[in-house]
Amino acid sequence: MKPHVICHMVSSVDGRTLNSRMRPRGANSGGLFERLHEQLEGDAWLIGRVTGSEFAKGTAYPPHTDQTYPREPWFARRAAAAYGIALDAQGKIAWGRADIGGDPIVAVLTEQVSDAHLAGLRSEGVSYIFAGKRELDLAFVLEILNRELGIKRLLLEGGGGSNGSFLRAGLVDEISLAILPAVDGAKGAPAVFDSSETDSGTRAPLSAMTLQSCQVLDGGAVWLRYQLQNLPDRERLARS
Repeated sequence: MKPHVICHMVSSVDGRTLNSRMRPRGANSGGLFERLHEQLEGDAWLIGRVTGSEFAKGTAYPPHTDQTYPREPWFARRAAAAYGIALDAQGKIAWGRADIGGDPIVAVLTEQVSDAHLAGLRSEGVSYIFAGKRELDLAFVLEILNRELGIKRLLLEGGGGSNGSFLRAGLVDEISLAILPAVDGAKGAPAVFDSSETDSGTRAPLSAMTLQSCQVLDGGAVWLRYQLQNLPDRERLARS
């Protein structure tokens, strides 16, 4: 069983997400993203490696360990009110912290990650799970989070590459998008949904998007919530 996945983002009118490039300045002042995040009441929130690196405080873990660890879930803490989930397939993030804003960190790894990295995570109290031998299986990630931590409502919060991967995998159930009264207007800024060159030809398996609510917020932002309907697996295979 997988959690209900809500992709929650704040963007400019042209769908870009880097605040420093938006004009006019100050359109995203006042902690809009965080306020809406709280209203969505997720059991956990999930980010990709690039976004995760922005939260990291460490430099690097020791390169060697005498320990050998089984490739199975390890949790420093259970029964938290919410968790911060970070995709880190190759184990590149040295966290230097055990939580983000009080939410315990759970790293999502492949089985290729070294024992030395696992030792570093354990030493800092960072939980981890494995979701693939060499590449992450995103559906399996959701299944593990539900089974091991009881997560029923997960907020997918970027970056665009991670959001796009979940969308193309047919795993996003809802989109929560706050559009700011600002524009980026230039090439190269991160977007709400993005892809690598390899995935650029893969389309999201959506059969319908239904507007659930539209709310004008203070300052001129507009909060849109859409319910998504994904194609069944058999129809996706038939169209691929």
